[in-house]
Amino acid sequence: MNEPMGQVNVKKPISRKWFAIAALAVAAVAFGIITAGGIGENLVYYWNPSELHAAGRKAYGAQIRLGGQVAEGSIAYQNEGSTLEFDVTDQDKVVHVRSKGVPPQMFREGIGVVVEGTMNQAGYFESSRLMVSHGNEYIAPEEGESYDTKELMKTTQGLDAESGGGS
Repeated sequence: MNEPMGQVNVKKPISRKWFAIAALAVAAVAFGIITAGGIGENLVYYWNPSELHAAGRKAYGAQIRLGGQVAEGSIAYQNEGSTLEFDVTDQDKVVHVRSKGVPPQMFREGIGVVVEGTMNQAGYFESSRLMVSHGNEYIAPEEGESYDTKELMKTTQGLDAESGGGS
């Protein structure tokens, strides 16, 4: 206690300032390394069939979400039903898709789909995920209004008008 009366020992604010700057710099560098290192692996392109064809070799091996419509007459099950094959079109170009697993219940010809996967060297799109695109708007029949159950079933099962709803 050799200090004169009334004087208080205060640390210099400069040392705290440099510590804060150094901590922020380290955090910024760490964030930059994490961002730059993982961003290439996590990119997912969203393309339609025309854009996929235009991409050429760049499309091979890239993670892609392919959007379009299921082409009429293109749905086929292979390998005892374990592989679903169909074509996705944007009315200009067509991409052949192979998907494993069970498709969504609403999957049918003419419906909008988004398939996630990769284009391979064999010339088809290998899908790891299949999603159907549909409107979220449900309009209930008015009170007293009649409706045809078979018509409603067609919207979820892909039945055509000539089939009459039977198998």
